[in-house]
Amino acid sequence: MEPRLRASKGRTERWTAERIAALRAALGLTQAGFAGELGVRQQTVSEWETGRYLPRGASARLLGMLAESRAPYGESAEQRAQSAEES
Repeated sequence: MEPRLRASKGRTERWTAERIAALRAALGLTQAGFAGELGVRQQTVSEWETGRYLPRGASARLLGMLAESRAPYGESAEQRAQSAEES
């Protein structure tokens, strides 16, 4: 069972390894750059992307906020991550 993380506006959002990697790729960032945007270590991003650990708490909320702030107008963070995952 995948952990469910609360996102803003009462939605439940899951941050899987694949979605995190897809979001980073969609943003055009290296692991180090992505880590810098989130205020975590590059090793943490690597561990999320390999599925060793999943973000929780503040890190999960920051992922959602980063995705929302960079998404084109009208596109949700989930839609953006799914689009990046499919390409």
